Amino acid sequence: MNYDDLAPIYDQQYDSYRDDLHFYAGLAERAGGRVLEIGAGTGRVTAFLTRRGAAVLGVEPSGEMIVGAQARAAREGLTLELVQATAQTFASDERFGLIIAPFNALMHLYTPAEQLAALQNIRAHLAPGGQFVFDLYVPHFGAMNTLRHEGETFHVPDGSRTDLFLLQRHDAPRQVITTEYFADTTAPDGALRRAHHTLTQRYYTRFEMEWLLRCAGFEAPRVTGSFQGGPLVETSEVMVFQARGA
Repeated sequence: MNYDDLAPIYDQQYDSYRDDLHFYAGLAERAGGRVLEIGAGTGRVTAFLTRRGAAVLGVEPSGEMIVGAQARAAREGLTLELVQATAQTFASDERFGLIIAPFNALMHLYTPAEQLAALQNIRAHLAPGGQFVFDLYVPHFGAMNTLRHEGETFHVPDGSRTDLFLLQRHDAPRQVITTEYFADTTAPDGALRRAHHTLTQRYYTRFEMEWLLRCAGFEAPRVTGSFQGGPLVETSEVMVFQARGA
């Protein structure tokens, strides 16, 4: 999945998402030392942890996402350390007491081979006694094959506005959800311009992920149904995994 074209929309969509920030900041504070973040994106979590005093090394495959993250850092007066690499290809002699993969980062691993390679590489970069923590959304989807607007409208200072529509297709046998985004930008003079982007994600079930972690050399994870803790239940929107190396 190449996020280069999606970077501006991604930043607009999720810049105000706050549900996970204090959870990951608390983990970083308790862990001490440097934190490795897989899938840093445009730096939403990276910047928050940095402002809270954590030393974070962010790994991100998309060059345009890194450009966005550095622009965020400049706006906020921060210095962010970011490396362009994937979860499978990142390599360092450093070992980390905490590795995180926030906000569905692992959903861009589409095959068992990719998933296992990434998790084994993450395990190899974990310090003794260290912890790998990540979250995934629970696969509840809206209406399929239906163009819909979910209230995402973005205004810019020049007076134009962008309305974001989406269309989803579900490939259940492959556990893949494909979301097509249609970004309609209306200029102040009424002229309309449409941009089209496609996002493909491979979702997981709880026990599938538990077995993948065990196969990659982790202990049985702690699994919760929210960032505040509590069990994973039918109404949960996220699965939060906390795993230590075996």
